[in-house]
Amino acid sequence: MPRLLLSHKTHLLKRNLKGFTLLEVMIAIAIISIALVSLQALNTRTIATHERLQRMTQATLLAQYKMSEVESSSKGTPFSGASQGVFAEPHDQYKWQINFTDTPLASVRMVTVDVTWGDKNKNESVSIDSFIF
Repeated sequence: MPRLLLSHKTHLLKRNLKGFTLLEVMIAIAIISIALVSLQALNTRTIATHERLQRMTQATLLAQYKMSEVESSSKGTPFSGASQGVFAEPHDQYKWQINFTDTPLASVRMVTVDVTWGDKNKNESVSIDSFIF
């Protein structure tokens, strides 16, 4: 009789090792689909962040360029007030504005270059300050 029991257990073990049940497959598919949806959402967020950082970097470079123009042309020229404009192609989605303000020192003026793009309500702008002697 013990031999029969051992044979029956061996048969049950072999039958259970043949494959997966439908429930196990469905659970595995559900877990994989949740993981893939999460990865897709992360990928979309990463692309949006990369695009925003790329625009911010471009705006910073354009502001530095405009500031260098102001600093190089300021030799002996008294600047006052403000000026504004749009950058040339391919950067025509960026707008610039230059403001000059007085400082306590008569020979020193503060220059602020603002570069904006997109929606102002989303705070899509870069500002650089410098001093001209």
